[in-house]
Amino acid sequence: MSVAPSLPTPARIPTQADLLDFVRRTAADTELIASLPLDPEGRTWIRLEGPAGSEAWLIGWPPGTGTGWHDHADSVGAFLAARGTLKENSLAARLPTDGWKTLELTEDVDRERRLTAGQGRAFGRHHIHEVLNESSERHAISVHAYYPPLPRIRRYSRSGQTLRLEQVERPEDWQ
Repeated sequence: MSVAPSLPTPARIPTQADLLDFVRRTAADTELIASLPLDPEGRTWIRLEGPAGSEAWLIGWPPGTGTGWHDHADSVGAFLAARGTLKENSLAARLPTDGWKTLELTEDVDRERRLTAGQGRAFGRHHIHEVLNESSERHAISVHAYYPPLPRIRRYSRSGQTLRLEQVERPEDWQ
């Protein structure tokens, strides 16, 4: 009797829940959190090894800093405040994925969330948001994970209910 050779099991694609679990566990590593150098003026970051080939980052946020409006294109993600408080403004609307430069938003799409140390959230593809450290005195630190690894980040400007695509960044822009 012959036995067929076993085929390698394909790697499991991480879900939003997997990414949220990863950022929670990573944020609980007090030694890692304390190792992030903090700059008084600009964000600092360390790239981490995320689960199953995902991209992950530990980010330090000086007082008064933020990302501006952006999305992570086709990646799902999760982030969690490890220290301090972060505010997330997001849009609760299904937006077109490509082929637009300016959109008029309806009045009921804005969402606001405050994440204190230990609080996080997961999000799906094409999630448009901005993340801010509104403290005038304290740094915040967060952990982020994305799958697939970020193919691009689209940056937007917003004036009232008008959202405008301003720039598309690729990984080589962040190195």
